[in-house]
Amino acid sequence: MGKYFGTDGFRGEANVTLTVEHAYKVGRFLGWYYGQKTPGEKCRIVIGKDTRRSSYMFEYSLVAGLTASGADVYLLHVTTTPSVSYVVRTEDFHCGIMISASHNPYYDNGIKVINEKGEKLEESVIEKIESFLDGESGEIPFATKENIGRTVDFAAGRNRYIGYLISIATRSFKNKKVGLDCANGSASAIAKNVFDALGAETYVINNEPNGLNINTDCGSTHIHVLQDFVKKNHLDVGFAYDGDADRCIAVDENGEVVDGDRIMYVCGKYMKEQGSLVNNTIVTTIMSNFGLYKALDREGIAYEKTAVGDKYVYENMSANGHCLGGEQSGHIIFSKNATTGDGILTSLKVMEAMLEKKQSLGKLASEVEIFPQVLKNVKVKDKKAAQDDAAVQAEVAKVTESLGDDGRILLRQSGTEPVVRVMVEAPSLEICEKYVDQVIQVMKTQGHVL
Repeated sequence: MGKYFGTDGFRGEANVTLTVEHAYKVGRFLGWYYGQKTPGEKCRIVIGKDTRRSSYMFEYSLVAGLTASGADVYLLHVTTTPSVSYVVRTEDFHCGIMISASHNPYYDNGIKVINEKGEKLEESVIEKIESFLDGESGEIPFATKENIGRTVDFAAGRNRYIGYLISIATRSFKNKKVGLDCANGSASAIAKNVFDALGAETYVINNEPNGLNINTDCGSTHIHVLQDFVKKNHLDVGFAYDGDADRCIAVDENGEVVDGDRIMYVCGKYMKEQGSLVNNTIVTTIMSNFGLYKALDREGIAYEKTAVGDKYVYENMSANGHCLGGEQSGHIIFSKNATTGDGILTSLKVMEAMLEKKQSLGKLASEVEIFPQVLKNVKVKDKKAAQDDAAVQAEVAKVTESLGDDGRILLRQSGTEPVVRVMVEAPSLEICEKYVDQVIQVMKTQGHVL
């Protein structure tokens, strides 16, 4: 991760750690960079945004920078991150930008950059952007006269994405009562249209964004709201999205949560039965629940583990030709249809498995026994020293041996805080607590804990 850009773009509090000047400079660089890559051809860049109040401010700042560097800018307006990815790769844009801080509070925002293939931007280009932001790479010339860029209304691109989603469904959703929690975010402009077009009896909540209520007590990070809604209205299934709709958490007919791990199991098993699970493999992160792996072992489905972040999941999928992967948090990637996590697409795939197998989501997801998990954040003097300490590693090995095939332990350094995360999954919370505390005690004895 760089100085400004993390695994999911440049994110921070609007006009505090992410300012309009930052956005303008990012626009200046991208307009120039992609213009240089395509000599003799007008650089075309597409922008989408979520519903935060600051998204308009950042949109205008990016547009000013991009057009000043000679790029033509196409505006999708309020839309989802995966729709920007789709439009970039299908409409021959040189680059795409999504203005969103995903599941963060309304006062945060972010700039996600998508390359010409619809994938997250390469680290090599991110390093160049950061160098320009820090004034280390010199000035960039302004476009003049006829070379100055322009803006184009491109709401049609979002409509094409909606049409694409509708085309993916294999059968009608008629007579299915579906609840959607749009998190007062990007999905508000798209999700209901898709489910209505497919014939569902659609019940929608949190789809009245006002710029300040995105992710506030709603969406995939506050799933209890949808749980209550599904039970109260006796719905067949519910889907909750985050602010930019690149993740999805489901709720079954009983109001039980079906997270990303269970979604991957339900879809992966169905795809294997259909002969469409390429390489018979699902790509997960190291944070997926141990219960998922036990269920996949039982079904004879292979899996790979990556670092945390859907960016790393997609890199593995792309390098190895796998077609399904994702995170417990609900970022699920179906590489036949998308190059990034797509919450609405994920909900369509879950509906397909339910309809084709003629089973409820509760029945399909019940085959995965989610193991209890305890995760504690330990503030330390030096993350690497604490994690690599020989005594700490010896204790981890001892716990691993004790758990055997009935659990696992994971130590992970935080990417943003002076913290080592200690996580144990086991058949009971008591066992989890016991082993987590054992490892933390060794870290204290070794003098690492603050």
